[in-house]
Amino acid sequence: MNESIAQLAASRRQAILRTLSEHGSVRIASLADELGVTPVTLRRDLQQMEAQGLLVRVHGGAVAPEGGIPPSLEQPRTTIQSVGVLVPSLSYYWPSVLAGVEERANAHGARVLLRGASYELQDERPVLERMVNRDGVDAFVVAPNTNTPHAGDVVEWLYDTGLPFVLAERDAVMPTDGMPAESVTTDHALGAAMAAHHLAELGHRRVGLIRTEDSPTSRKIVAGWGPGCESAGVASHQYLVADHRTPSFIESAAGVLDRLRDDGVTGLLVHADPEALAFVDLVLARGLSVPGDLSVIAYDDETAHLGSPALTAIRPPRAELGRAAFDLLLGRLADPDRAAHRVTLSPSINRRASTAAPGRMS
Repeated sequence: MNESIAQLAASRRQAILRTLSEHGSVRIASLADELGVTPVTLRRDLQQMEAQGLLVRVHGGAVAPEGGIPPSLEQPRTTIQSVGVLVPSLSYYWPSVLAGVEERANAHGARVLLRGASYELQDERPVLERMVNRDGVDAFVVAPNTNTPHAGDVVEWLYDTGLPFVLAERDAVMPTDGMPAESVTTDHALGAAMAAHHLAELGHRRVGLIRTEDSPTSRKIVAGWGPGCESAGVASHQYLVADHRTPSFIESAAGVLDRLRDDGVTGLLVHADPEALAFVDLVLARGLSVPGDLSVIAYDDETAHLGSPALTAIRPPRAELGRAAFDLLLGRLADPDRAAHRVTLSPSINRRASTAAPGRMS
């Protein structure tokens, strides 16, 4: 009764290995009675042990691998040798997250294998499969595309590998077997509220949110913007612009700027940095000033400091998020039966030259 949960899990898996060595096979129903644990726990054990090469799962149980249990694999794995990181962009936002993962991985003697997907990739499973089968990855930090029909299939696939995995900047989802995923996310809704309160503290009374297409981050920003403005006592507006890389950006942004003037908006939050910088250029080209006529806050703080003026920005803790993700992997290995952890980190605000007391747009 004094054993820790991790010790109990290790003892249980050693019992499974002993039965395999003696009989060549195990049955989940028999193990559940013998060890006093649920079939769900045992299925998870067998998944993880199969990934380690200790057994081969079959319907209702498992059999020993061909040639028997390798002596070098008789103890359950407690370290990570290679962590696979799959993110939707290799040029924006995610490199800082990767740096945090690398920092922790290097400290624990693990290598990092990076793959970039895209927000357009419909099914990431083939990429993940190659990372396991060809590259020997034994843990994952993944930011899957949540806007495709295969989003749930990707998480199910990760479960089926039996390997520890963490969702980065993605909300945990509930798969069919009832086991929630571990995740580490930024509280982007809080970041939006922080921006609204900063503008209110400066004296702005009508503020606006500008964003581009729907994304996991923008949805959370939108969710926090309205309540944040309400708690700050300011009137809020929302506007959509085209991606700054498209030919239609200038026209859509010019239309938004006209609407800002009509709505009496004097302070803005813009997601993300590239759109914020491009929008400021348009404001200045109109002969207006930032922050004299319009205060602007960028969301992400990747390049906001390079603007002229340097932009006040909400900064997600990207490197810390990567470090936390790797720590969750280690925690899962040390205690496979622990409750799934969903870590939420708070963003910060960097105040710079683009926000001040309200002026008047003309």
